[in-house]
Amino acid sequence: MNALLMTACAAWFLTVPAPPSKEAAASESPLLKLLAEELAYAAEHLKSEDGTKPYYLAYTVTDRQTISVSARLGTLYGAEANHRRMLDVDVRVGDYALDNTHKIRDEFGGFDPSDFLAAGGTSISLDDEPAAIRQAIWLATDRAFKAAVKKYQRVQTNLKTKVEEEDKSADFSRETPRVNAEPAVRLSLSMGEWADRLREISKLARRHPLIYASAVALSASAENRLMVTSEGTRLQFGRKLFRVSVSAGTKAEDGMELGQSFIFDSASEAGLPSAAQVSDAFGKVIEQTLALRAAPLVEPYTGPAILRNRASGVFFHEIFGHRIEGHRQRDVEEGQTFAKKIGEAVLPEFLDVHDNPTMARFGDADLRGFYRFDDEGVPAQDVRLIERGVLKTFLLSRTPVEKFPNSNGHGRREPGRPVVARQGNLMVKSSKTVPFATLRAMLIEECKKQDKAYGLLFEDITGGFTTTRRMGPQAFKVLPVVVYKVFADGRPDQLVRGVDIVGTPLACFSKIVMAGDDPAVFNGTCGAESGMVPVSAISPSILVSQIEIEKRRREQDKPPILPPPIGEAGETSPRADAGRGTGSKENQP
Repeated sequence: MNALLMTACAAWFLTVPAPPSKEAAASESPLLKLLAEELAYAAEHLKSEDGTKPYYLAYTVTDRQTISVSARLGTLYGAEANHRRMLDVDVRVGDYALDNTHKIRDEFGGFDPSDFLAAGGTSISLDDEPAAIRQAIWLATDRAFKAAVKKYQRVQTNLKTKVEEEDKSADFSRETPRVNAEPAVRLSLSMGEWADRLREISKLARRHPLIYASAVALSASAENRLMVTSEGTRLQFGRKLFRVSVSAGTKAEDGMELGQSFIFDSASEAGLPSAAQVSDAFGKVIEQTLALRAAPLVEPYTGPAILRNRASGVFFHEIFGHRIEGHRQRDVEEGQTFAKKIGEAVLPEFLDVHDNPTMARFGDADLRGFYRFDDEGVPAQDVRLIERGVLKTFLLSRTPVEKFPNSNGHGRREPGRPVVARQGNLMVKSSKTVPFATLRAMLIEECKKQDKAYGLLFEDITGGFTTTRRMGPQAFKVLPVVVYKVFADGRPDQLVRGVDIVGTPLACFSKIVMAGDDPAVFNGTCGAESGMVPVSAISPSILVSQIEIEKRRREQDKPPILPPPIGEAGETSPRADAGRGTGSKENQP
């Protein structure tokens, strides 16, 4: 009999958590106290007709206040304030070794219809009115428990009919309960003032008739999380996130849609950019977009390249970070690129990589990947993943991996989704660095060594994706937006367009030659199994001896037929030559 099945026969029962200390109780919100009361009641009374009880129960409420403002061409396109509370109920039946979250192999691609019944969070009242909130908790708990019992039965059946599992780790780790209550955070900015500011800045696009789309936007959120668990964890904490973005888009004569953007990120109202800073960034984005429109298409290429610092950060996030997330190491449907490589060199000896969500800032940049506690109530930790090129561990939630039985504080999710291991602040460091000018000179030397007419300089990358499942190729694609040819014969750099970077991770990592001394931050939002979560990546520029690019998909529609209604002076155009399309010489920038 499978060892996990044998363990699952043991009896496990919820324990009612002890009350908090006087100090912690004094700062707790009424909602947190109500959650704790409801959890204690469910812990004592919840069971199915056959006597099954949950061994773990958790309630998490995410209280999110948001403001968003957007403007285009001097007009307001959106101004919205929203406030919402979401409840997540996590129920586990069985025991720590084997429970209802255990992966079902081969059936419906691992999908169990009962999972659908428990999926998604529950909206609850914004008022701390006990009756309405208790009603919502009661219904959500009932739904989640019934789905967990049904799923656990299927798990047991699946284990009896499948071959022995490679990774026999438990399904849930034992962690020290945490109690912490911090004051709630609230937004304190004027939506009206920002609407006026963004309207004025967005007028700049009126002077550029070949900019077909543009936007200047603000998004702000204040998120408070409250969590209670049957193990005794009681948490109340929050954070703010602010983002001001400027973007511009156009269409090339060959149909390719092109765009550029710039983003200011902040963790407080005080860190928001001035109107002058936003206006300056918008002007540069428009200029870069028009330059891309005139840039030539690049052909498929393999050869040396430099990934500039922020672009390098996105590169490591996509092709390395996702592959060392813990749950991928025990899932037999995953490629498990690094599952058996602990203690082996997977990067050059001069590189270290760690993920440190405890770091709120790097230099003068606020980091979006910062958090105090993960979404399973485990304190965030600085995890050293790579030391001198050697893989040491994985990013871990409370789902253990062979030889790694405990969480390192990286269980994350968007409300309404299941928790899995995710990145926070991925940081790449090098013990061997050179100034960027030297790195560029090394690129040219590498071109000459390989008899290449040019190398590539990737200045900016917006994102990308990676396939980690066995059913597809273990490959990645990242999406650069600003790329230059750097010529070996000394000619000026040439901006090019239509480039995607492709490859496989192990081959690509083996081509890293040198790092710059210029680490910089990329802030973003990452989507994976557990939804959208804020992340950061910090990396220096890196030189690779070989990288592969392919042509990007190109739209086939021509540019607009009629001339734009806005002229270069920023006012409405008389459209004197109404029959002339924007593709004629007179309309070229």
